[in-house]
Amino acid sequence: MASQGKERSDGYWRGVTRRFLADRVAVAAAMVVFALVLLALFGPWITPADPFQASMLKRLKPIGTEGFPLGTDELGRDMLSRLMVGAKLSLFMGITPVLVAFLIGLALGILAGYAGGFINGAIMRTIDVFYAFPSVLLAIALSGALGAGIVNALLSLTIVFIPPIARVAESVTTQVRHRDYVEAARASGAAALTIVRIHVLGNVLGPIFVYATSLISVSMILASGLSFLGLGVKPPQPEWGLMLNTLRTAIYTQPWIAALPGAMIFITSISFNLLSDGLRSAMEVKQ
Repeated sequence: MASQGKERSDGYWRGVTRRFLADRVAVAAAMVVFALVLLALFGPWITPADPFQASMLKRLKPIGTEGFPLGTDELGRDMLSRLMVGAKLSLFMGITPVLVAFLIGLALGILAGYAGGFINGAIMRTIDVFYAFPSVLLAIALSGALGAGIVNALLSLTIVFIPPIARVAESVTTQVRHRDYVEAARASGAAALTIVRIHVLGNVLGPIFVYATSLISVSMILASGLSFLGLGVKPPQPEWGLMLNTLRTAIYTQPWIAALPGAMIFITSISFNLLSDGLRSAMEVKQ
């Protein structure tokens, strides 16, 4: 029986891989995301110039300037180097809150969905309170209350993403807990923790993971917005949202340079969205 279950699982994942590789858009998005991750990991060691070296004599050089292929910022720092180094902090600010929220929201949602009754009501009604506020306003309000800084921005974004993930986890768990194999395991005397670990978690993890992946693009945009408002990363650290903020005065003189951080945010966000759509189709997860 165990070997048959393993064979079915292997067959399922082979099918997922085959369907994903057949989706050229999703594969292209995955390659872009992989390239961005490599840039975040190795960018500080391969930059063509010092991303912190300022020179007022070289400020706002246009794209294509000798020695500065993407020009310079308002302080004369190499834009290419700052974009490369900024990938690390930008991806960290986008992925970390979703990852932490995924773990917490998954636990809360499964607990609420499997336990039901009073526990479900207490958890879900508390989560509903956060839905009274748009995510952007909630993130700004929490960051403003906690104070500017990377840690507070990460905490604010994590709180913002826990409710939607928990709601999806609760909805999927509620459907799974009434399936025949769960009822059979419960009737056989299996412990609740064992049922959740073997029968529930394996069936709800895929849809929740796909949904969480789609939130990474939102997280990056919100994190960049907080940095743009001065509530996230602080200068002189290179981060794409902060770079947009500091370059906003240059939009009339060097608009292409001022748009570069925004272009990086757009490319990264759309890549994560397309990757999430590809995973959803490959895993045959319904909306």
